[in-house]
Amino acid sequence: MSKAKPFIKWVGGKGQLIEQLEALLPADFSERENVRYIEPFVGGGAMLFYMLQTYPNIKSAVINDINPELTLCYRMVRDNPIELIKSLSEIQKEYYSLETEENKKDFFLTQREKFNSKTLNEIDSSTLFFFLNRTCFNGLYRVNKAGKFNVPFGKYSTPSICDPTTIYADSKLLQNVEIMTGDFEQTFEKIEGNTFFYFDPPYRPLSNTSSFNSYAKEDFNDDAQIRLKFFCDKLNRHGIDFMLSNSDCKGKDETDNFFDKLFEDYKIARVWASRNVNAIASKRGKLTEIVVGNY
Repeated sequence: MSKAKPFIKWVGGKGQLIEQLEALLPADFSERENVRYIEPFVGGGAMLFYMLQTYPNIKSAVINDINPELTLCYRMVRDNPIELIKSLSEIQKEYYSLETEENKKDFFLTQREKFNSKTLNEIDSSTLFFFLNRTCFNGLYRVNKAGKFNVPFGKYSTPSICDPTTIYADSKLLQNVEIMTGDFEQTFEKIEGNTFFYFDPPYRPLSNTSSFNSYAKEDFNDDAQIRLKFFCDKLNRHGIDFMLSNSDCKGKDETDNFFDKLFEDYKIARVWASRNVNAIASKRGKLTEIVVGNY
């Protein structure tokens, strides 16, 4: 059987960190019965797909994201894979048939404008989300204050826009997954029995230029990080285990104790990650990230 994996590229995706994160799960996680897994910032879903395929004791899952176009894609993959694949293969064929980079760029800009019009039906909107994700610069998803997707053209000649194998595998895996759209705090209502939360919020920027957290028109600032910490406290009071990832500001600046102070009541581990978002190659490389847990 084909393995399910993220169907889109996503900044800060957890694919490369899975082994390190798994090592930090509760020691008895695989023995727990009827686990409900909740991920309030699903993003690309690398951790979700891994957990659902690795732990058969996860009997139900809930995912949430504030980005409605992203959660719509999850719903279309889950509920309408055949229609989605048909639509994606058509746009891929059209894109591949364009001879020059100039033509491809014009086509990209036209589709971007269509996507931003917010007037499309669900399949067309998801098709363009996939298309833009595969053809824009570095697979970024970024919007301006008006909520318009504004990433430039990525100059790829034959990117994989339609990957039926992945979509079918993901669709199958998402059948028992509830998909929500909105603020992370609404996931509290979904706690049921033996629940485990994994948080992968927009990361706190390590510098002014790295503030890549415009996944939605509402920025995830320090106040939001503090609100998320209070939400973790609430889970802790209810005896719910959680794990949270974020950037390690202290790794960049010894005096920046923002997270060390914020989460001083919990266990903080550090893991190594490679980050390739920066347009300047010399600024990419290995950094530490923090992983917070209450168990």
